[in-house]
Amino acid sequence: MTKQKLHPGARWAFRIRAYVTLLILFVYIAISSMVFLLKYSNNWVVLIVWFLYVLAIILIAEVYARMAYNRWFYEFTDTNLRVERGIIWKKYSNIPYERVQNVDITRGIIARIMGFSSVNIQTAGYSIPARGYGAHTEGYIPAVDRDHAEKIREFLIKKINRHHNSKGGL
Repeated sequence: MTKQKLHPGARWAFRIRAYVTLLILFVYIAISSMVFLLKYSNNWVVLIVWFLYVLAIILIAEVYARMAYNRWFYEFTDTNLRVERGIIWKKYSNIPYERVQNVDITRGIIARIMGFSSVNIQTAGYSIPARGYGAHTEGYIPAVDRDHAEKIREFLIKKINRHHNSKGGL
């Protein structure tokens, strides 16, 4: 099989993640610098600096969204799922089908608007908190077409059942 890219709507999910992350930094820098600027300069300088901060946030988020989207691939082979992601530090995951325990499909508000789903592939032996910002299952595919997400789930469920039956399960 060949490497597959994410749904184009994933750019919006990555962009919003960047906005949320950069917002904290923006608030800290803005408050600390505005106190200085208000004390030692006129109002036009303050407005220009605020405008430049907002412009920088938008540009950084856009660059992040494009780079994250262009560097996230997944591939289903005969024996496992391969996931490749990362901008600076690349992460390569190989998830054998026999370790797959469950497959969930989620659709947040952005996903519903943009027409994609996230696939969460839970595996045996992998533990990370299921909730929280940035916490995902080992086999997380953040944005695939809705129909393709259902096909992925059906494919993996068949692999799970085939493996379970070959081991003498119920």
